Amino acid sequence: MKAILLGGIALVLLLSSCSEKKELPIFGAKEFIVGIDKDTVYHTIPFWSFINQDNERVSSQDYQDKIYIADFFFTHCPGVCPELLESLKTVQQALKGTDVSIISHTVDPKNDTPERLKWYVNKNNIDTQNWNFLTGNKQEIYELGVNGYLVPNQEDALAPGGFLHSEKFILIDKKKRIRGFYNGRDQASVNQLLEDVKLLIDEQ
Repeated sequence: MKAILLGGIALVLLLSSCSEKKELPIFGAKEFIVGIDKDTVYHTIPFWSFINQDNERVSSQDYQDKIYIADFFFTHCPGVCPELLESLKTVQQALKGTDVSIISHTVDPKNDTPERLKWYVNKNNIDTQNWNFLTGNKQEIYELGVNGYLVPNQEDALAPGGFLHSEKFILIDKKKRIRGFYNGRDQASVNQLLEDVKLLIDEQ
């Protein structure tokens, strides 16, 4: 009887653990507020405002209460950017029918004007229905990358094309919090991004 009881408990624990949903981490510094109601303030992406490939002003307010994926690139990148672009196009296709957006920030705004971004979009046959390519003030872009998205990006004479930027895709939730970093050159990591996006959709 005892063996049967223990076996039953084990089965219940197993089923309950299987039914528990995976929760994605929240990245960045956290501030713990102690008071009547304990609360945690998480790192969030700060306000930004840039110009897209259609010469339209786009800001973080346009992504209020929206899930999106962000990355950094530049149009004449001779290294990883073409590979990252193809990965993001695959991600966009896989997420078709969802309300998830993509944002690509150039790290070379001097050369990547709205006209150049439009050329890049047309050259690569990119669907911009839910994908913005953004340019603007160089310092603001760099600060957003380092202090907002927590990834490196800067001019670097030793880097291919003269610019250093992250190969990561960054998953942002509806509360502007970072929920994941993914290597855009690694298929397993990109697949994980797709799985985590679905978890985030269910979570929110």
